[in-house]
Formats: sequence, structure tokens, C-alpha cells
Amino acid sequence: MNITKEQIDDLNAVVKVAITKEDYQDKVDKILKDYRKQANIPGFRKGQVPMGLIKKQYGKAVLVDEVNKLLQDNLNKYLNEEKLDVLGNPLPKQQDSFDWDRDEFDFEFELGLAPEFEASLKTKKPVTQYKIVADKKMIDEQLERIQKQYGKLVSKKEVAKKDEVTGTFVNEAEEIEHKSTVELDKIKSKKALDTLVGKKPGDVVTLKTKGLFKEDYFLSGALGIKKEKADKLAIEVNFTLEEINERQPAELNQDLFDKLFGKDTITSLKELKDRLKEDAEKQFEQQSDQKLLNDVTERLIETTKFDLPSGFLKKWIQMTGEKPLSEEEAHDEYEKSEKGLRYQLIEGKIIKDHDVEISYDELKEFAKGFIKSQMAQYGQMNPQEEELDAIAGRVMSNQEEVKRLSEQLMSQKLLTLYKEKANLKVKEVTYENFVKEVYG
Repeated sequence: MNITKEQIDDLNAVVKVAITKEDYQDKVDKILKDYRKQANIPGFRKGQVPMGLIKKQYGKAVLVDEVNKLLQDNLNKYLNEEKLDVLGNPLPKQQDSFDWDRDEFDFEFELGLAPEFEASLKTKKPVTQYKIVADKKMIDEQLERIQKQYGKLVSKKEVAKKDEVTGTFVNEAEEIEHKSTVELDKIKSKKALDTLVGKKPGDVVTLKTKGLFKEDYFLSGALGIKKEKADKLAIEVNFTLEEINERQPAELNQDLFDKLFGKDTITSLKELKDRLKEDAEKQFEQQSDQKLLNDVTERLIETTKFDLPSGFLKKWIQMTGEKPLSEEEAHDEYEKSEKGLRYQLIEGKIIKDHDVEISYDELKEFAKGFIKSQMAQYGQMNPQEEELDAIAGRVMSNQEEVKRLSEQLMSQKLLTLYKEKANLKVKEVTYENFVKEVYG
């Protein structure tokens, strides 16, 4: 067997494979002999069928199968030995005059080669790294929510503006009949608020659903209907008051601090505010980190210039999918996937250049951390190390889970690398301003 490479240009090559009879004949003969031992053909005893008949019946199929196996094994070996970084898979070139009745065969494969390029994290224009801070307004609002949550309800006989009312919403035409508790400070409609204030248990008021609440999602919960229906709803509903309660906020004292964080962990209002600020900003880190990862990715794609073997890749997409595509369909698929392919190559280059690796032990510890956080959600705060090891072992035996966890851990490692090496500009923002800047 002889394998040679013809370089077309920097991104395209053709590999030629010449196979002679000596490369495959011994294997073909052995398989046909085995067929002969097992063959059951009328008129012949088992194992006594003439070899000529066996060759006539099975010879071509066995030959084709063995040559293809030989071809695939040696082509892959050649690509590995020559360290050829190919995109997609080798594509066999069409040969109209190919003849399986010959003793020697010549095959040609088109290769799309990965480009050589440099990927610099020190981009000319810096990437914004958001540091989301919890401002005074946010902390005060969180304190207010805590005081409400741990406060007490006091029954009342007449509705005031900041009360909670419980009652039943009814609209027969829309088949709505649902008992709900509504906080009046969540109501947006001034007319609805004025209608409710001063009412007593047993009173019935008519409210318009459109623009009733400050946040649209409150309506589906209040009426007991799906959000999709609530979003389109513009009707009147009757609301029968059953209970009126004033929620008196809990005092900001040691008793409340102990309920929130355990005895004597927090001993003053200042410590509580500092803790709330710290916890909030930790939660924001995940969002700002994801934003940073996305933005560095976009900047690298934008600034790292290289060509791709687009003609080869379009042909590869056209020929290797679940069903053959037209040239136009393959072009559209390539356009959709080109950006992702570019980043895969850039990411691979960065991982190689900066020696970013994941060891088995690292991945197992990462899996244990993930398992531990899941168990904490169900109240298991301090699982035994043996239990974590056993669960992690089962997780690591699942290839899909290993792949998923590896991708997550690699993202973490790349994020750390970007924070250390990339050209970043730190910008402190409140969460409200972060949402405005990032999501408009």
C-alpha cells in the first residue's frame, strides 16, 4: 500500500491511496475459507462446497468490505502519523471508471485543512468586565422583603392602600373562578386601587384585567390561568373580598438576625446589610462571568483573522448529513455554522497555547462539588465524603455526563484565563444598570 499527499493550497489537499492485491488477498482468502466451512448450499455437504462457487457468490462482497476496512484504517493512521489537522472528514473523490474486477485500486480523498493562525488575548480594544454591585436601594428593598416575610398579619375590617386582600376572581364567560391573595402595592391601575380602598369583607368589585398589575406575570397567578392566556386577556372580572390583612413588618432585631443566619452570626443592622450585599454580589458574579465569557468569545472571533476551506466544508456538509443537501442548502448550513467553527478553532488554539488541561482528579472534584450543591437544595448540607465519592464514580461512568461536566469545567478554566490574560476594562454597575446595558 502506498499513501501520498498532494498539497493543493494551504487549506486543501488530496490524499492518494494505492492498494495492491498483496495488501488484501490473504485476508479475503481466509474469510472465504471460513465461509466455505459454514456454507449450506443445496446439493453439497456442509464444508464441501467448491471454492469457485463460494468466490462467485461471496467473493466480490468480501473484497469490497476488506478493501474499505483496509482503506479506512490506513488512512486514519496516515493522518495521525503525519499530524494533519483536518476539518470534517476526508471526502472520497468520485471515480466514474472505477472497476472492482481489477487487482489494484487507486483511491483519492479530498482534505480540508485547519488554518494556521495566532490567537491573542491582548485585543487592541478592551472587553468590558462588569462588576455588579448591590447599591443602597437594592439592600433597602431586600430588607423590606425580609421584614414582610417574617412579619405578622393583622386582620382588618376595611381595605387600605398597603393591605393584602384575599378573595375570589370570577368571569363565567372565560371560565375563571379562582381564590387569590393580592398585595395592593402590586396593583398598577389607580382606578382599581381606588375601587378597592375602603371596601369590606363580602363586598364585590369589578376590575379590568388589562394593566391591572405592575408586573404582567401577576395576572396569571391571580386568575389561575396560563400565562399565554393572561397575556392576551382584556376583560372585566368580579372580585369578592373575603379577608383583609395588614402585614406588619418584623423588627430588625437580634431575634430576626438569628432566624436568618443562626444564633449570633449577625449582631447588628450594619452586619446584616453587609451580609446581604456580599450574598447578592456573589449571586451576580455568575451573570457577569457569563457575560464576560460571551464578550471575550465575540471579540476573539472578531479580531482573529484566518481563512477556512469553505468550498470543501460546504461539500462535506452537503454529502455527510442524514440526507443529501442541495448546494444552496449546504451553503446556508455553512453560513449558520461558520462562526461556531471559527470559535472552536480559536478556543482549541488558546487551550493549546496556554496549556489548559483537565485531569481526571480535577473533573471528579468538580463533579463532587456539583453533586454537593444539588444535595444542599434538598436539605442535605453535609454529605459524607464516601457518599460523594460513590455518586461521583457513577457520574464519571456516564460518557454523556463526563462530556457535559468537562465542557463546564473547561469554560471555568477559560474564564479564569481570560480574567488573567485578556485586555479587560472593569466597570462597576448596579444590577439595574447592568440589565439596561446588557439586555436593553
